[in-house]
This record gives sequence, C-alpha cells and structure tokens, in this order.
Amino acid sequence: MSIWTDLTGIAFRLDFVPAGDVSTRALIAGDGEDVLFLHGTSGHLEAFSRNFVPHVRAGYKCHAIDALGHGYTDKPDFHYEIPKYGEHLLRYMDAQGIDKAHLAGESLGGWTSAWVAIHHPDRLKSLQLIAAGGTKANPEIMARIKKSTTRAVTEEDMDLTRQRLHLLMYDGEKDVSEELVEIRHAIYHQPAFVANIHNLLCLQEMEIRQRNILQPEDLARIHAPTLIVWGRDNPFGDVPEAQKMHENIQGSRLELFDRCGHWPQHEHAELYNPLAIAFLNEHSG
Repeated sequence: MSIWTDLTGIAFRLDFVPAGDVSTRALIAGDGEDVLFLHGTSGHLEAFSRNFVPHVRAGYKCHAIDALGHGYTDKPDFHYEIPKYGEHLLRYMDAQGIDKAHLAGESLGGWTSAWVAIHHPDRLKSLQLIAAGGTKANPEIMARIKKSTTRAVTEEDMDLTRQRLHLLMYDGEKDVSEELVEIRHAIYHQPAFVANIHNLLCLQEMEIRQRNILQPEDLARIHAPTLIVWGRDNPFGDVPEAQKMHENIQGSRLELFDRCGHWPQHEHAELYNPLAIAFLNEHSG
C-alpha cells in the first residue's frame, strides 16, 4: 500500500497556505465541518493518510497540516514552544476562514490542540487527544526522542530515519513502509530543517518543557467534548498517563487500543476511523 492508494477515491489538494507569515503545507479534502489533523514531534501530514477517505466520505472537510517548523512548512529561527504552535494553528484557521473546527491531534499535535482548547475554547467544536503529549516530563523519554531524532537528521544513513519511525509503532515491520521512510528522510535533510532541529526539539529540554507542561488545573479548563485515544504499548507514555488525562478532563472519553504504539490513527486505522467519525457525528452541527 502507498499513501497515494490510501487517498484513492476522493478529490484532494496539496497546498501551501499563508498562516500569518508562515507558509504552511496542507492536505485538504472534502466538504462539511472542518476537521484538523495535527501530527507529532518531527512528524508531517502524511501521518494521517489512512484517515482521510473515511472522514471525507462521512461528510467532513479534512485538513492535515505540517506544524510550525515541521515538514515543508516554514521554519523560522526561534524556539517552537506550545503557544507558538497554537498561534500558528489559529492563523491557519483564520487563513482558511474557519471560525470553529474539530481538532484531532497526535502526540505534539494533541498538546497543541489542548492548548487551543484551554486558551481559545471558542475556536473548537470537539477535541481528540491521540497519544497526546504535554502532561509529563520524563527525562529518559525526552533524551530518547532528542537523540534518535538528532541522529536521523544530522546523519545521512536512511536506516536511522527508519529506526526513528519504528520507535513509534508497535509493529514497525507492518506499519512503516519504505515510502514513509523516504518521505521522512527527505524532510529531515532539508537544509532549513537541519539548521532548526534545535528549535524543533526544544521541548525535550527540561526547563523549556516544564514551562509548557499542561497541569491538572489546565486540563480541568477543557470543556469541549474530548476523546482520548491511546495505545497500550505507547513507547512515549504509559496507560496511567492517559487515565490521568481522562480524570482531569471532565466528561472525556478514553479508548485504549491493544498492540498499539504511538500512532493509533495509523497503526489501527480500522479501529480509529469509525470511532472518531462516530465521535464527530455526536458533536457536529
């Protein structure tokens, strides 16, 4: 299978949208209420290729964007902290004329989406936190992310990119295609990406991460309908982290996927898509 065959059956466009002064790569398809898919640290919009067709056929307009400093979006020279990611997302919505959207964020994307839900609750209709980061600062995990990403970016060996992707998955042999490896390797080796890797990885520095952490009292301010999706084999966060998030967000729903790592929407698209669409249907209109 290929990303292109994942998208078979729907019309879509790959565009560059001026989100304020940041040119932002976006995959856009469908009509209806807007659903914005947001990827994780050092990721890119291809993380959601398995989700577009079912969502578009269910009547939603889908957007997957490369976050600030990621993918083929512009890479300004400053630390990419959560308010910067959130402001970039809001500028993208403004540029597209989107007053309110359903946000579905994986890892870093979930952290960003939660920030928007806390600080700009009027801009979203519902919230999906998919293996979301932002509630803990685990030095071992932070060091693993920083080391594996930096090596994959600064060294030419494509196997390092392959290893970085396998780190995300429960079964990398099944879910990491050579196409995905090649896409990420090309993204990682853009000169601007290499030059700004320290900005992209700043949240793996303890002092910076701590001032961006979502505290229990922050999560308690989220009143949007919230679905939390988590893999039982998530290498970057154990199930109790998800359960605590669920406890702190009143009225939230927690779904755990077996034999699943850090990309539930990709590893188990056959479970995630109907679950997410039913959630969206419940909170649309």
